[in-house]
Amino acid sequence: MCGIAGQIRFDGRSVEREVLERMCAAIEHRGPDSRGVHLENGVGLGIQRLRIIDLHTGDQPIYNEDRSVVTVLNGEIYNYRELRERLERSGHEFATQTDTEVIVHLYEEEGPDFVRSLHGMFAFALWDERRRRLVLARDRVGKKPLFYAERNGVLSFGSELNAVMQDPELSREVDHGALDSYLAFRWVPTPQSAFRAVRKLPPASTLVMEDGRSTIAPYWSLDYGPKLEVGDLAEFHERVRSEIRAATARRLVADVPLGAFLSGGVDSSAVVAAMAESTAQPVKTFSIGFTSDGYNELPLARVVAERFGTEHHEFVVEPKAMEILPKIVRHHGEPFADSSSIPSFYVAQIARRHVTVALNGDGGDETFGGYTRYVSNMALRRTESIPRPLRRALPSLARALPRSGRVDSWPSRLRRVAFTLALDPSARYTAYMTRLNGMDRDELYTPEYRELVGASRVPDVMGVPWRESSGRSAIDVMLDVDVSTYLTDDLLVKMDIASMASSLEARSPLLDHRFMEFAASVPSHLKVRGTEKKVGLRGAMRGWVPDEVLDAPKRGFRAPIADWFREELRDYAYEVLLDPATTGRGHFRADYVRRLLDRHTAGIEDHSQGIWTLLNYELWHREFVDRGAPTALAQQR
Repeated sequence: MCGIAGQIRFDGRSVEREVLERMCAAIEHRGPDSRGVHLENGVGLGIQRLRIIDLHTGDQPIYNEDRSVVTVLNGEIYNYRELRERLERSGHEFATQTDTEVIVHLYEEEGPDFVRSLHGMFAFALWDERRRRLVLARDRVGKKPLFYAERNGVLSFGSELNAVMQDPELSREVDHGALDSYLAFRWVPTPQSAFRAVRKLPPASTLVMEDGRSTIAPYWSLDYGPKLEVGDLAEFHERVRSEIRAATARRLVADVPLGAFLSGGVDSSAVVAAMAESTAQPVKTFSIGFTSDGYNELPLARVVAERFGTEHHEFVVEPKAMEILPKIVRHHGEPFADSSSIPSFYVAQIARRHVTVALNGDGGDETFGGYTRYVSNMALRRTESIPRPLRRALPSLARALPRSGRVDSWPSRLRRVAFTLALDPSARYTAYMTRLNGMDRDELYTPEYRELVGASRVPDVMGVPWRESSGRSAIDVMLDVDVSTYLTDDLLVKMDIASMASSLEARSPLLDHRFMEFAASVPSHLKVRGTEKKVGLRGAMRGWVPDEVLDAPKRGFRAPIADWFREELRDYAYEVLLDPATTGRGHFRADYVRRLLDRHTAGIEDHSQGIWTLLNYELWHREFVDRGAPTALAQQR
């Protein structure tokens, strides 16, 4: 696991070593073990390496036999041994034992399409000196990030936004349309970034640049069309367990200590169960909890740890954990408001004291249907037989429903449902995902800021993948949309940034693309049925994972920010969001922000998500817009 950065110039100028070194320094936390640089003929590639495989000879950049092809890799290639054997039979000579080296040789055999042969999580840059060709690529699901900025025959790239922004020639103009999307979803959707000059390479895509011109092409997508014939449930359940075992085993290859994040939920418990079967030594597990019972999964995590005899470590997050918020903001480089980033940062810090690689349960909800919103939206589809005029009247009736101080209470859920009844399915799903903030952006924005934002791109973020989905059932369409949006731009970003901030590699067996292809072929009634979620996965885990875990209600990996903003952090929220420097930007109406704060702290409504979203927006603005060019994070610690 590493961080990569670089610049390619087709404008006749050389890449400045100082710029490349600054780009590497900005991501030194991702790979503190070594720095490598390739610099020649308008080409600069940089790598910060975290040594996982081939500790002694695997430092990058890595070259082919005559050094005409060079690459830097962030990630792991799980099938590198099979690929290496095939390439050696074809006459290729290897100088190291690292997985990275298969990239240069496989490229020689297959050209840019070689990425289809890779099984793993990765973002890499490859330079072909003879053809003067750059190839950037990102793994199928988007586990590993890749930002880039292109202008006038020059392309800069990096594993994090902070690295790319070290390029002094880049404009620092903010993309207010992207920030509008952030304020709706709490994350900036691909391919946008917070700055107009920088974009994110989409997952499962390559960017090939020759003669100063680039082309982006997809190379993979999930197909929800073909379905398994499931006759014998016992055989199906064994197939699920077998797929999880195989995906987990692929992620146990390392020359450093491994462990696992254990939340007490079904997904991470399944991964720990598979690890325990595959390793002779006790699995090292790491859990985070809260003093608020409604958010604390430590008791369930202990049940799993005891069942599998793990070496278990715990940490309880207190409200003072907000002290870590400035660090979170700096590492993300753009606004990000998933509150579970707080426990994610802490569990990564704890794990790094004991291991260099940690497996997790990310992906189970998006592959087997684990969210309550799937159940809610399936129920709402049955209301489409109600005449549209009546459905259009329901939002006004919703205002009469009792308000609640908890966003996950039944009154709050009913209000959200009523507000979305008149919408078509894709717009309803978008509204369901965005209304969680409890903010009305039409009321929040000043007229001047509304003009800066322009036409909102929010409807297309989920609307386009909804219309393009291969799913034939509503469940599969929702899963497909979540995989290409929420999973990629929220969950995977959160895990990558949190783990890499502590120089920890995170691996996700349930995001193995073969496992995901299998899950996409599972009939939708084995995902969500009535009010049951993860039907097929839970059935397969019965007898393998403790019943207490399988039968427990889903809590989610969130911080109790609703309580924090009414108690210990109440004054902090008011101070930051109503500070004259904040209101003086002219972006948001101060009276509306004060109303959100007042109604939340009084317990009338739960606006914690909206407050958290605005708080991260403001702290990001102060760090990256007010201060100008970001400095290397390594220098800020």
